[in-house]
Amino acid sequence: MSTPTVPGHDRSEPDLSVVVGERRQLLNLGYRLLGSLAEAEDAVQETYARWYAMPPERRGAVESPGAWLTTVAGRVCLDMLGSARVRRERYVGTWIPEPLPDRAEWSSVRTDGGGSAPADPADRITLDESVNMAFLVVLESMTPAERVAFILHDVFRYPFGEIADVVGRSPAACRQLATSARRRVRAARTPAVPAARQAALVREFKEAWEARNIKALVDLLDPDATMAADGGGLVGAVLRPVEGSRLIAQYLVHIADKAPGLTLLERTVNGVPGLVAQNAGATVTVAAFELVEGRVARIWAVRNPEKLRPWTEEGPS
Repeated sequence: MSTPTVPGHDRSEPDLSVVVGERRQLLNLGYRLLGSLAEAEDAVQETYARWYAMPPERRGAVESPGAWLTTVAGRVCLDMLGSARVRRERYVGTWIPEPLPDRAEWSSVRTDGGGSAPADPADRITLDESVNMAFLVVLESMTPAERVAFILHDVFRYPFGEIADVVGRSPAACRQLATSARRRVRAARTPAVPAARQAALVREFKEAWEARNIKALVDLLDPDATMAADGGGLVGAVLRPVEGSRLIAQYLVHIADKAPGLTLLERTVNGVPGLVAQNAGATVTVAAFELVEGRVARIWAVRNPEKLRPWTEEGPS
């Protein structure tokens, strides 16, 4: 989103830098609520549009622009979540949240003139445990109101009195929504795997995949592992999750045989070790993993090119 311009900005209004400076916070909120960077950008755009649609005197009367913007962004996202659920029910295949790179591993896009292009919105997303793929997938199982109440309270530390203004329910009801959401998260949570072990396991998985070693892949996968792929109907992908270690291993080897020029890169995906597959230098798949007791329990492979915009230029190895 471009920086909003304000013709005839009045000094009685909140400082422009303060208002625009909330964009990072709003994008972080929107991405966690919607699971999509593109939709988060739309939500932020709409939030700023509503701010600047107010007369200058009304903007000047707002005591906390940040709180106002967050409240409105929450409401916008709540509305978007309702319509998104309908769209995702009609989605071709499995809908997987949009993966995000770690920009320390990925080069910034350059303009034709050699200067830096405007910062990618993905750069503004804080990569912590509230954006790992397993967590985002659990959020998808929540009702829109549960998701908003939970994220605002447990991730962004907003009091239930303020959340009530966003959700349109009483503080007590919002507390119950967050409790229900928290219960879902606890039920899905798996024991943490040390970061070094995560990276080592993903590396072993990559090497077994490159070697087309079905036995090694099966040994690295949990017997009840599942793999879901998101092509969005735009590229080839399995429409239903593949279940079981042997079937997943066979499927991965089948893919490798069909694309002999595929290059696998170890990259951080939503804050944890993952893999990026490139063909002729173009990113075609981003894979996120959930590990349980030293094995791969779940794989989420995003192939929809509309979700791979932040992964379009390879950075330093």
